Amino acid sequence: MAEECANPLFAGWLTEWMDEARERNSKGHIVYKKAYQSMKACPTRFQHASEAEQLNGIGPKLCTRLHEKHVAYCSENGLPVPKKPRRKSRAQVDDPEGDQSGNEDAAEEQPTKKRKVKEYVPKLRSGAYALVKALGELDREGTKALSKKDLIDRAQPHCDSNFSTPSEPGKFYTAWKSMDTLLSKELVCTRGHPTKRYQLTDEGWNVALRMQNEENGTTTAVSATTKKGKAASSSIAKPKETLKDNGKVAANEVVDIESDAEPQEQCTPLPKRIPIKDSGPSARRTSIVAPMNSAPIVLQPGTFEVKLVLDTREVRTKTDRDYIANELKKYDVVADIRALPLGDVLWIAKLKPGHAAAFQYRNAGDDDEGSDEIVLEHIIERKRLDDLVSSIKDGRFHEQKFRLKRSGIRHVTYVVETVTLSAERQDLYGQSIESALASMQIVDDIFLKQTAKMDETIKYLARMTKSLKSVYEQKALHVLPSRTLDVSTHHTTLDELRNKSPANAYCITFSAFCSLCDKSDSLTLRDLYLKMLMCMRGVTGDKAIEIQKIWPTPNALIQAYNDLGADQKAKDLLVSDRLGKEIDRKQVGKVLSAKIAEVWAG
Repeated sequence: MAEECANPLFAGWLTEWMDEARERNSKGHIVYKKAYQSMKACPTRFQHASEAEQLNGIGPKLCTRLHEKHVAYCSENGLPVPKKPRRKSRAQVDDPEGDQSGNEDAAEEQPTKKRKVKEYVPKLRSGAYALVKALGELDREGTKALSKKDLIDRAQPHCDSNFSTPSEPGKFYTAWKSMDTLLSKELVCTRGHPTKRYQLTDEGWNVALRMQNEENGTTTAVSATTKKGKAASSSIAKPKETLKDNGKVAANEVVDIESDAEPQEQCTPLPKRIPIKDSGPSARRTSIVAPMNSAPIVLQPGTFEVKLVLDTREVRTKTDRDYIANELKKYDVVADIRALPLGDVLWIAKLKPGHAAAFQYRNAGDDDEGSDEIVLEHIIERKRLDDLVSSIKDGRFHEQKFRLKRSGIRHVTYVVETVTLSAERQDLYGQSIESALASMQIVDDIFLKQTAKMDETIKYLARMTKSLKSVYEQKALHVLPSRTLDVSTHHTTLDELRNKSPANAYCITFSAFCSLCDKSDSLTLRDLYLKMLMCMRGVTGDKAIEIQKIWPTPNALIQAYNDLGADQKAKDLLVSDRLGKEIDRKQVGKVLSAKIAEVWAG
C-alpha cells in the first residue's frame, strides 16, 4: 500500500479505522472502506488533511479526524505540523503566474470583515410571529405560562395560517411547526411534563419588544440580556418539573364522576377553585370537583365508549393503506386511525359529550388533543416474521420491548405473523427467532400470539375489541390526573396502585400517554444510561436495569472501575460478580462482563 498510494499515512489510518469498525460489527467500516479506496486511487499528494475533502466518500468530519491524527503523528516524530493551505483569491485564480507573494502580503494586511448578525424578527403574521405575539401579552414579571390549546387560541388571530390544519391539501405542517424554530433559538421555553406550558425567555421578550417597535415605527435598540434572567433560559423541559398540586388529599380519597349525571353546560366556565362542602354521609357525590384534588378520577360505566385505535403505519401495502380498517368494518369494528407514539394497536375509552367537560375540568392542566380519551390496559405490537428478523438485527426489538414495558400499560401482546422465510434466512436466523420469542414470554412476561397471515390478525383484533368492550364498559376506570404524573415515577406509581387494588383499572389520558412515551421528550438520564448499556450485544433490558440498580449513573459505574486501579482481572469480573449475587436469572457471564469493562473502563 505504501508504494502504490500517494498518501500512505492517510490510507494507513483509514485502514486501521476500517478494521476496528469491522471488529465491532459497526456499519462504519463501509464508510471507512469507501474513503480508503478513494484515497488509495488518488494520484495527488496532500499536504494537509483538509485537501482530501475533494475525494468521493471523505467529508469534513473524516478530514478533521485525519488532521488530528496527522498532528499527533508530527508531534511524536518531531515533524512540523502542516498548515492548512490558504484559499486562493480571485486575482490569483485569474493570474496564476502573477506575483503571488505580493498578493499574499496584501491578503494578510487586509483585515477580515466580521459578518454582522442580523437580529431575528419573525415575519409579520407568520406562525412564529403569532406565537411570540401571544406569549408577549403575558406579564413578564409573572410566572404564568400557557398550554398549547390556550396559546393557539391567543395566537390564531395574529396569524394568516391555521394552527390546526395544513394550509394546502397534501401538506403536513401547520403554523404550530414554527414552535420548533422558537425553541431551537431559545426564544421560548417549556415547563411541566407531560402537560407542557410555554413562556418567553429573556431573548424571547427582546424579540417581542423588537416586533412592537417595528409595528410602532420606532428603532429602539434592545439590549442583549444574559440567560440568567427570571424567565427560564432553556427550551428543554426537565422531566421532574411537573405541575404539582398545592392541595393534599388522603390516599384513600376517590373522586367520582357519576354515570347518571346530567350533561351540564356550566362545567367549562366554572371558577378555578371551588370549595367542596360535605353535607353528611348521605350527601350525593358531585360530578364537578375542584382541580386541586390529586386523587384518581373514577369514571363510572356508561360515561364512556371503548374504541380501537390503529396506528397510521399499519398498512397492507403502500398502495392499499386502508385494508385493515376496511376489513375490521366487516366485523362491525370501526377503527380510529392516528399516529401512535408506541405500539401498533391499543384501545381507548372515549368520554361521552355529557361527561367530557366534567372530566376535563377535574383533570385541569391537560388541554392537549386526546385529553378526553383514556388509554386502557391493553396494547399490541404487530410484527411480520421478516420484520421481526430485521428488528432483532438492528436492535429495535429490544428497544421496543423496553419502551412497551416502561409505558405503564398492564397487558402487552406481540402478534407475530409467521410468513414463510427463504431457506437461507431460516438457516441464518431460525435459532435467533426461537430464542427471541421464548425470551419474550418467559423473561419479559409478554403475551405472544402467532397468526398465519394478516387476515387472521384482523379477526383476532375484532375479537379482542368486542371482548374488551364487554369487560371495560361494565366497570369503573380509575384515571390518574395528568398533572400528578412524572416521567420517572409513573410506572412505579401504577404498579403500586395495581398491587394494592388488583381488581381496579388504573389508566391515564391519551395525551399524557403520548407525552410519556415520546422518544425524545421523555428521555431521562436513567433511560439514556440504559440505552447506552443495551448498545452492547448480550446486554438485554433486564440486565441493563439490574446494572443500573447497582450503579445508578454512568459516573457511578466508571468510578467503580477507577477504584479498582490497574487490576484488569477485577475490572473484567466486576459486573459478573456483583450481578450474579443479585438475581441468578439475569446473571451476566464473565465474557459479557469483560466486554462491559472494555467499554466502560477504557
